Amino acid sequence: MEELQRAYSRLCKESGAEPQEAVLQRLHGLLRGRLDLATQSLTLDTCRALGKLLQKEALLTELVLSDCMLSDEGATLLLQGLCVNTVVRFLDLKGNNLRAAGAEALGKLLRQNKSIQSLTLEWNSLGPWEDAFATFCGALAANSTLRQLDLRNNQISHKGAEELALALRSNASLQQLEQAMDRNQDQQATVRESQARAHILSKEVQHLREEKSKQFLDLMETIDRQRQEMAKSSTASAARVGRLQEALSERHSVISALKAKLQMAEAALALSEQKARDLGERLATAEQEQRSLAQRQAKEHRLELQEAADRESKLLRDLSAAQEKNLRLRNQVDELERKVKSQQEQLFLSRQELTTTSAELKMRAAQAEERLELEKTRSRQNLEDAEHLRFKEVEHMTRHLEESEKAMQDRVQRLEAVRLSLEEELSQVKAAALSERGRAEEELLKAKSQVRLEEQQRLAHLEEKLRLLAQARDEAQSACLQQKQMVADAQARASQLGLQVEGLRRRLEELQQELSNKDQEKAAEVTRVRLELQEQNGRLQAELTAQEALKEKAAALERQLKVIASDHREALLDRESENASLREKLRLKEAEIARIREEEAQRASFLQNAVLAYVQGSPLRTLSPPK
Repeated sequence: MEELQRAYSRLCKESGAEPQEAVLQRLHGLLRGRLDLATQSLTLDTCRALGKLLQKEALLTELVLSDCMLSDEGATLLLQGLCVNTVVRFLDLKGNNLRAAGAEALGKLLRQNKSIQSLTLEWNSLGPWEDAFATFCGALAANSTLRQLDLRNNQISHKGAEELALALRSNASLQQLEQAMDRNQDQQATVRESQARAHILSKEVQHLREEKSKQFLDLMETIDRQRQEMAKSSTASAARVGRLQEALSERHSVISALKAKLQMAEAALALSEQKARDLGERLATAEQEQRSLAQRQAKEHRLELQEAADRESKLLRDLSAAQEKNLRLRNQVDELERKVKSQQEQLFLSRQELTTTSAELKMRAAQAEERLELEKTRSRQNLEDAEHLRFKEVEHMTRHLEESEKAMQDRVQRLEAVRLSLEEELSQVKAAALSERGRAEEELLKAKSQVRLEEQQRLAHLEEKLRLLAQARDEAQSACLQQKQMVADAQARASQLGLQVEGLRRRLEELQQELSNKDQEKAAEVTRVRLELQEQNGRLQAELTAQEALKEKAAALERQLKVIASDHREALLDRESENASLREKLRLKEAEIARIREEEAQRASFLQNAVLAYVQGSPLRTLSPPK
């Protein structure tokens, strides 16, 4: 037995193939010359090696190859090896679907082999190939060693039956031919087998239908549950998105209010700065006028004093001269009295002229004071006009801010209406047919991406506005510092003025105090607005992150639902295809059963006639056993 294994292994290696383990095991368990390879799927290389082995092997007397699914080439290789074998007595080729090539190889085997006495060919397909089956029947007629032949269920046609009958006329050694000769028995057996198979198939189909319906119901329940869960998650997501949009609109309104406050503070600061500049200019103008007036008055006073000094010196010189003359000319008193009187008169005129000059100086001083008061009144009027103009500008800015806020509210309402309309469209799309569900999901994804893009653009726009506001705030602070420096310079210049500008200085100090208070209020407001904007930005970032997480989760759930739905659809399609294939197989089996019934009835009648004719015409009818 080991020699057979070694020989088989060597032949396989010579052909470049690996030996089959099942064949090696059967060769190892060989008993009494019987090699049973039934139900083993033999490869082409194994058939080639066994064919070569059978040419020289002298120990095998029985070879069983039933249900080995031999191909035409594999069967030809095996039968070629048996053609020169002189030891094998029993050959079983049942259920191998042998066709034309197998029939021709069997014919060659029957012509050349002189040792095979029993040949089993049940459940093959030799009959449909009429030329090849005729070759097989011709070889059967020439064979003289075969004693037993099994041709059941080979689909032998009418012409094949005629050829077989002619071969049986010439063959004198065949003693047993097992075929379907008894019509009633074969028909009953065929009917019973067909009924049993049909019953089994119907049970399998019913079981498959029940299983498919159960799986379909389970699948539909799973889809309904997933649909409900998806609807719940979509509702929750929509509610969450609504809340987030409401919070975002509130944040927008708060930011708008803060912007309005910041703009009002900037406008007030700009107005205060303008007022400070106007006051500085007016103060410089008043100082210039005061200096020019003082210079003119000082110049006139110096001129008057110079004239008075000149006159007084002249009078003193005249008086000294007169006294000297009076001393020298006492004797001329009378004459000099007249001169004294004249001099007294001149002195009186001079005093009168001095009084007139003093009155004129006082009048000029009064006129200067009146002009100063007039300038003060004009300054107060200008301040009141500037205050009135500031009130008008504030009212205009307030009205403009109210209009802007109303426009923003209208825009928010329109956006809310658009959002509500989008939600209504989304609900309508979800309620639509399943055929439009994919398109609706794509539109929803596009809308979500567009909303996300718009939110990102609005956030970037808000950040850009915040940056611009911070830049404007820095510029305002620098301008405020410059204004403070200018005010400090103005205070330094105003501190040098005298008592005549005391009222203006006090007014300027009050304005400076008010300006410093407004600066402090502005700085506090800017700080508070900055903190609020930072807090709002942080909250918006956190909410945006949460919203992105929710959107990603919803997208993951949608993708999972799509995968599950596609898997379910594929499973349904597979089940439907399996059902269709089973129904097609059942229909083919029923058609084949009907065809087999008809052919078996016809072949049975022809074979019965042929066998009867053979029995009646055989010369050895009295000596041979019944077939």
